[in-house]
Amino acid sequence: MVEGSFLFVLIAAFAGIVLLFIFLYFVPVNLWITAQFSNVRVGIGELIGMRIRKVPPSLIVNAMITATKAGLQLTTNDLETHFLAGGNVPAVIRALISADKANITLSFKQATAIDLAGRDVFEAVQISVNPKVINTPNVAAVAADGIQLVAKARVTVRANIAQLVGGAGEETILARVGEGIVTSIGSAITHKSVLENPDKISKLVLQRGLDAGTAFEILSIDIADIDVGANIGAKLQIDQASADLKVAEAKAEERRAMAVALEQEMKAKNVEMRAKVVEAEAEVPKAIAEAFRSGQLGIMDYYKMENVKSDTAMRDSIANSGKESKDPGSLKS
Repeated sequence: MVEGSFLFVLIAAFAGIVLLFIFLYFVPVNLWITAQFSNVRVGIGELIGMRIRKVPPSLIVNAMITATKAGLQLTTNDLETHFLAGGNVPAVIRALISADKANITLSFKQATAIDLAGRDVFEAVQISVNPKVINTPNVAAVAADGIQLVAKARVTVRANIAQLVGGAGEETILARVGEGIVTSIGSAITHKSVLENPDKISKLVLQRGLDAGTAFEILSIDIADIDVGANIGAKLQIDQASADLKVAEAKAEERRAMAVALEQEMKAKNVEMRAKVVEAEAEVPKAIAEAFRSGQLGIMDYYKMENVKSDTAMRDSIANSGKESKDPGSLKS
């Protein structure tokens, strides 16, 4: 009987402890007391509702205490809504306090929108207070005289709170500054003028309004370094001369091929003409025989014709021997 009573008391005590932990979990009395002493008006029902909505009451209450001490007018409903939307409540509170102390206009709606857009709103406020320096990569450009220059710039920017949502980032700033440097160097008559006054590049680039539509405001552009690169103009001339040489060689080869083809064609025509001559000479004896039979050619006429042929052959032989004697290359040692 006594053992049964003791067991019942033990079970009741255990159940009471479990119920106490459950009560303290859903009803964070410590947080409620802390909030009351920090002049944050939040009820027990609100804290229970946060537990049910799976919102950490400590996160909301601590953020409200920090905001209240900093003089910000916020409600727990605003913070809960931002937390349920996936926002970073502590970062938003820190950004609002930092902006208020630095006299920067930043509303709670703007801060939450910037945070939900994926940007670090606290870092953005810091960049507004302390401008950031962005180093551009090496930018190569060619002046009008064909000399390449390699420049590197430092861009000082300040966050533009109004353009943080939907504004372009650092990559756009770097791309636009690089484009401005290329344009400025390309418009210079000589590379020496750029080396003498590199600040001209900064002035020309700043006049282009490169920060339009970006999340930053460009304060200054300083040329950190500028070096002389390759002689692009001379290289292009060499390449052009090489290309012209190849074109000339191709045309010469074409003319040579045409000349060879013409020579082969002339040889073929000469062979054809010789064949026709041989064929015609073969017909001469037949014609002479036919003339003898028909009586159109007498024996004396035939002898006269042979004498003429012999005289002609003798004259050709004498003429050829005279030419060979005048040619020094024909003399034998």
